[in-house]
Amino acid sequence: MVNIKEDSKLNILNHSCAHLLAQAVKHLYPNAKFWVGPVIDDGFYYDIDLEGKSLTLDDLPQIEKEMKKIAKDGKRIVREELTREEALEKFKNDPYKIDLINNMEKDSTISCYTQGDFTDLCRGPHVESVKFLKYFKLLKVSGAYWKNDSKNPMLQRIYGVCFETQEQLDDYLNFLEEAKKRDHKKLGRELGLFMMSEYGPGFPFFLHNGMILRNELENFWYQEHIKEGYEFIKTPLMLNKDLWELSGHWYNYRENMYTSEIDDKVFAIKPMNCPGGMLVYKNSLHSYKDLPLRVGELGQVHRHEASGALNGLFRVRTFTQDDAHLYMREDQIEEEIIRLINFIDRMYKVFNLTYDIELSTRPSEKYIGDIAIWDKSEKALEDACKRAGHTCKINPGDGAFYGPKLDFHIKDSLGRVWQCGTIQLDMNLPERFDLTYIDKDGSKKRPVMLHRVIYGSIERFIGILIEHYAGAFPLWLAPVQVNIIPVNSEYHSEYANKVKECLRNNNVRVELDDRNEKLGYRMRESQTKKIPYTLIIGENEKENKVISYRKYRKTDTMTISLEEFIELIKKEIETKSILNR
Repeated sequence: MVNIKEDSKLNILNHSCAHLLAQAVKHLYPNAKFWVGPVIDDGFYYDIDLEGKSLTLDDLPQIEKEMKKIAKDGKRIVREELTREEALEKFKNDPYKIDLINNMEKDSTISCYTQGDFTDLCRGPHVESVKFLKYFKLLKVSGAYWKNDSKNPMLQRIYGVCFETQEQLDDYLNFLEEAKKRDHKKLGRELGLFMMSEYGPGFPFFLHNGMILRNELENFWYQEHIKEGYEFIKTPLMLNKDLWELSGHWYNYRENMYTSEIDDKVFAIKPMNCPGGMLVYKNSLHSYKDLPLRVGELGQVHRHEASGALNGLFRVRTFTQDDAHLYMREDQIEEEIIRLINFIDRMYKVFNLTYDIELSTRPSEKYIGDIAIWDKSEKALEDACKRAGHTCKINPGDGAFYGPKLDFHIKDSLGRVWQCGTIQLDMNLPERFDLTYIDKDGSKKRPVMLHRVIYGSIERFIGILIEHYAGAFPLWLAPVQVNIIPVNSEYHSEYANKVKECLRNNNVRVELDDRNEKLGYRMRESQTKKIPYTLIIGENEKENKVISYRKYRKTDTMTISLEEFIELIKKEIETKSILNR
């Protein structure tokens, strides 16, 4: 999937189309005022003040019709540069534009763009004429507070997308339809994976099938980390405010933390696992021979997210990070990062996920530590990435407040990009917590620490996998791996139950559907539930002690012995095959 924001042609096209949208809205709603209309990864939006009127999807066709009329008229788009005084005079009746002008740097260039009867404050660039804006679609509308502040007026945010050709637009709209079918919230309900409740906004409930999926992911995580020589810990959910002040979270992250009082002292529910992990490190003495020390924790954290940002499993208020903290000597940094990159690569390949790596550097403000240490850390990450055989794109200013990081952006089966794994190099928090190890000469030295996740958040990773696989999980992850359907329950249930018992004894997750429904209906329902294997047990199977199976999405039926079938699926489970989903 193309990233419109990063494609220079589509970026200009979509930004120009945002102005076309604004002009059409102004024609239809003369009192409308406009805040900003930026390009985003998947198109554009414009925030509009309609004096309290709320738009719905039913209003969008009329706006589109007016946009097409304007585009057909073919007016040129003309840029004009203004002095600050001229800009303030031109937009004196528009409080939103006045606010933008007043917040610009004093020496910045101020420009506006005019197309026909519509002028908007904008730095550009734009296409030459509205006639180039033919192939667009308005997608949705929602409310958005001005400046994202609930104390401010509610604006109408209209989303759209624009392409160079009708074919490109059609392809994108087809992609959106496919993405809608894969919506993890919809599939989560249908497949019995998770639920949400009004009693806990942003706090997901995992159901029986979802817990099977979750446990498989966690078991896989533990198995692979044992191979890599990790130790495992569990740290408390709440810790004293003093700890969060020491770590820096209280000053840099306080607005996202939940707090409570215990024995007249302030405690905070952890938003991150790191400070607890460092207390574990300090609990015992460490020698240079112990390093690198790799410590993993599936730690549940809580972070306050705005209610409007909550989105299924993708944006929640509590989640489990597959955290690990690695402590090492400075001379071990590069080798350890290379090893980590290779480890993450191996994990992602199991799910058939490709990825790109991004190096996020020091934030312009709200960071701790010396700039020299930041520069050194950033270079270490970049060098290790190159030595591991990867390139990394620089993302300036997006590092954590305590150190730079490598972010892993995975790509799913629809080409969508998700940020999951991260490796954060931290030379600052070991200093704050006075972490030490005993070196060869008996002196105390400061270890370097890596923070890292692979799934990122287990909840979010599950959401990504639901959409990546469209709910049709590989056999090893599928909550129900085999569904047995006797053709006639009266005659075939006894043998079907024996098959079920044998599969269960071989650790296969199996169900038996012996309802008094037609065979075709039960077969279709098995497909709807996306169960990898459906067994049909009829007279031939009963007499010859065999089974007939059909794979998900296949129409042909295979007949083999039960022993052969068990061997087949056990191998597929063991190898975590993704070829047959």
